[in-house]
Amino acid sequence: MAVPKRKTSKSKRDMRRSHHALDNANWVEDQNTGEPVRRHHIDLKTGMYRGRQVIEERD
Repeated sequence: MAVPKRKTSKSKRDMRRSHHALDNANWVEDQNTGEPVRRHHIDLKTGMYRGRQVIEERD
């Protein structure tokens, strides 16, 4: 069974975890309504995606 020969230093451990930070969500302004929306997601209120009506509008 593999066992580490030496203790991993705090510096090496933290460098390995440097990519574990959470990314900010990518929000843009909607062209029609001006509301902030996430990219590559259907707007559930209007049912629009990339200028096309994809699903029926909610009331």
